[in-house]
Amino acid sequence: MKQLRRSSTDKVIAGVCGGLAEYFGAPAIMFRLLFLLPGLVIPYIILALFLPSSTSW
Repeated sequence: MKQLRRSSTDKVIAGVCGGLAEYFGAPAIMFRLLFLLPGLVIPYIILALFLPSSTSW
């Protein structure tokens, strides 16, 4: 039976994405992007909603 664990070989910081990749049999980059993209997109959307646009006269 497979167990979800942090990877000791495929790690960048703590091995979480590498462990998920080993468990699901997928490339680790896929999980890294899944964790990274929301961290970039959410602040962008928030800033787009609240920052005033510049007006060029």
